Amino acid sequence: MSQPDHITALDLKYPSRDELPADVKKYFDVCDDKLGMVPNVLKAYSQNMAQFEVFSKYYNELMFGESNLTALEREMIAVAVSSQNHCFYCIVAHGAAVRKYSGDPALGELIATNYRAAELSVRHRAMLDFAVKMTVSPDCIIESDRQALRDAGFNDQDIWDIANVAAFYNMTNRVAGAVDMQPNPEYHALDR
Repeated sequence: MSQPDHITALDLKYPSRDELPADVKKYFDVCDDKLGMVPNVLKAYSQNMAQFEVFSKYYNELMFGESNLTALEREMIAVAVSSQNHCFYCIVAHGAAVRKYSGDPALGELIATNYRAAELSVRHRAMLDFAVKMTVSPDCIIESDRQALRDAGFNDQDIWDIANVAAFYNMTNRVAGAVDMQPNPEYHALDR
């Protein structure tokens, strides 16, 4: 098992809290207040402030910005995509968020193991089918895939948002896997 302070397998120079810019210190304080920790992905990106700024801004916009997708739906996409990519970090971290937003202690694990076995609405099944197809065979997305989302109640702006959330997790999963990023141990017990 990984050590609790293991962030990645790389020997990166992470700044101490005192060395962070004031706005990043404040962001980390908010994480501590809301989550009881600073997610390791943020600690990892803090070694490059330009990347941290872009990553955190885009993440916050995708996951908390204005959208018809609920917070739960965005987290479900994160887990389904991460499951396909075998991303331990994101399955654990976003599985905890699925538990939080759904109130269902098993849903995150069901989506991670095989979302098709979960009792999902037609809307959620279509959304995850699309996100997984984007992950496994993005070159095979055709109009009938977008139409299946429309038939399930999504509009074209929603399809844009689904595609962007799925694409973001495909990118972050690859980075996390390449550097052996480890989830914070606290995630395992959240919302159980």
